[in-house]
Amino acid sequence: MITIKEMANMLGISSTTVSNVIHGKTKEVSQATIDKVNKLVEEYGYVPNISASNLASNKSRLIGVGVVSKENDNNYLRDAFVSELIGVIERELKKYGYFVMLYFSETAQELIRTIKSWNVEGMIFFGMRQEDCELLQKQYKKPQVYIDSYFGDTKIKGVDIGLDDRQGGHLMANYLIEQGHKEILFVSDNFAGADYERYCGFSAAMREAGYHVSQRNYMRLGAGEEDLQKSLSELYSIYHQYSAIFAASDYYALHIKNYFYDRNIYVPEDISLVGFDDNIYSKMCRPAITTIHQSPKRKSELAVDYMMRLLNGEEIENNWIRLPVELVIRDSVKKV
Repeated sequence: MITIKEMANMLGISSTTVSNVIHGKTKEVSQATIDKVNKLVEEYGYVPNISASNLASNKSRLIGVGVVSKENDNNYLRDAFVSELIGVIERELKKYGYFVMLYFSETAQELIRTIKSWNVEGMIFFGMRQEDCELLQKQYKKPQVYIDSYFGDTKIKGVDIGLDDRQGGHLMANYLIEQGHKEILFVSDNFAGADYERYCGFSAAMREAGYHVSQRNYMRLGAGEEDLQKSLSELYSIYHQYSAIFAASDYYALHIKNYFYDRNIYVPEDISLVGFDDNIYSKMCRPAITTIHQSPKRKSELAVDYMMRLLNGEEIENNWIRLPVELVIRDSVKKV
């Protein structure tokens, strides 16, 4: 491939001028020179060597997105909420001239080893639990932003962007109670982080309404495909004990709805069903799912904005952000 120096010699100008035109720094360059350089670039199909440029500046222009995968779940991107979150991060980083390195690992320690071996300039972590966060805080020193992560009492360096998950669980439980439901089953694939907060909101609303909450009001689903099918089979065998099921995410609400539909159990005629997240499929399916709305777009935009501020050395006064939630009523709940 032709080099900048070769193009400069062909045009009788400096390499610096050619480089400035290629990289859009044209304030001090005449239009005639810009046209000549662009014509030569097009003629020879010149493409800038980003790796070489980054090496020279000691910057990689890479921001990592790290996720510790759930147990037995090797395809985290199946959830439309997660896919949208990461897609917006990639789009927003591109505006600043950065690229995404996406990495899923089974443990926080494995994640740390990997990101240390890459020259990423900062990390955006998603869905980290307290023990993961404590480890990352000790061993990773570059700018870091967390999304939907839970630290407990751990003080963090960086920014934590989350949701009022407990309020979301409370809102949904209150709505189900208002519709006459007393026997409600909460289902999730873990009992930590966001799902735990949603359950706490759910159970608090139930107790406030005078209903007893016990272990029979919670069921854990398997995260991997095989384990999930076993869990759905178990749920199918006990669903008649409840009038409503509250899934901790739309992803699982849709799995439940389809599994039941295939066995002639219909929502909401036979069982009411609600979710959480308001992902695109919750609106598209029929009946559309009653859910709690949150904006992955807003979370991702904030994550990138704070990452840029941290990279610029800004001091962040409020590094704990919790976004509001909203109840979205659709067609999956029957009044009893």
